[in-house]
Amino acid sequence: MLTSIRNNVTWRAVIIAGLVAGAVFLAVNAVAASLMYEIDPALLLRYFASLVLGSAVLTQVGPTSLIVGLIVHFALSLLFALVIAIVVHRWGLVVGLIGGAILGLALYAINMYALTRFFEWFFAINNAALALSHALFGMVAGGVYELFDHYDEPLIKEEVRRVD
Repeated sequence: MLTSIRNNVTWRAVIIAGLVAGAVFLAVNAVAASLMYEIDPALLLRYFASLVLGSAVLTQVGPTSLIVGLIVHFALSLLFALVIAIVVHRWGLVVGLIGGAILGLALYAINMYALTRFFEWFFAINNAALALSHALFGMVAGGVYELFDHYDEPLIKEEVRRVD
């Protein structure tokens, strides 16, 4: 299975999809945080940094937490884009968009309702804007992947036997 994924997934498309969707996610949340909730747009980056540095970083303001937050965010964006690419691979743009949005909501549910067992402080940012931005992330990742995917082959190839 891993060999099939390695051979059939367009890796360039995964990287582009992860970076574009990650940038859209950050932009949407920066606008939503400042307009809807009147909080510092950089807070989300500090939450990402807290996955590595611990919850104490949430109250610190400085370039270190923002840089670590960006690195963690884009690393997760690439990983999540890979998962979305494996699922929507070869289904076309419409399924990439719709399936990506559904998978984005699934990632939201996993992040907010399962991983908060390990990172309790994440419950504080659970809101509708975050759910919608996860759906948008998935939609962008799935759509961009399908736009750049040039291998429309199944993940597992079946052997064709000739009868002579």
